[in-house]
Amino acid sequence: VLTFDGEITKIGNGAFKDIENLASITIPDSVTSIGDSAFYGCSNLTSITIPDSVTSIGSNPFYGCSNLTSITIPDSVKSIGSEAFRNCTWLTSITIGKGVTSIGNGAFWDCSSLTSITIPDSVTSIGSSAFRGCTSLTSVTIPDSVTSIGHYAFLDCRGLTSVYCKATTPPTG
Repeated sequence: VLTFDGEITKIGNGAFKDIENLASITIPDSVTSIGDSAFYGCSNLTSITIPDSVTSIGSNPFYGCSNLTSITIPDSVKSIGSEAFRNCTWLTSITIGKGVTSIGNGAFWDCSSLTSITIPDSVTSIGSSAFRGCTSLTSVTIPDSVTSIGHYAFLDCRGLTSVYCKATTPPTG
């Protein structure tokens, strides 16, 4: 269990990289940014709390946190960095905050247990390979705020049976 004391404002790049025995993190509400690779490879991490003070999540901070099962990204976060949650293979539940405007390249690549995703109306861009390899994903709703969907965003989403783009007229009947 990792608990912070004092007033820290940033968790730096690679700060806790590859600490395989780390199971739980409570990030204090003084933190405004989570750096690149901050918790990369913490494969036994099952629980993390991201406070409303966080405004940015860097590149691959939780890459390979394969035992993480759910994540809530607060409304304060503006962007989800590239490969932020890549290879989080047991991730089944994601709540993306209503302040997020961009989902980075490969953000949820190979989150193979993820079954559904709600993309909030604040999102304007979905990066390349953002949900690539999410083989259990069955449905996705893309809001009309999205103006850009990158290459291979949903590649290998073999279970995907329903994609609804709000910018289009929904089918009738």
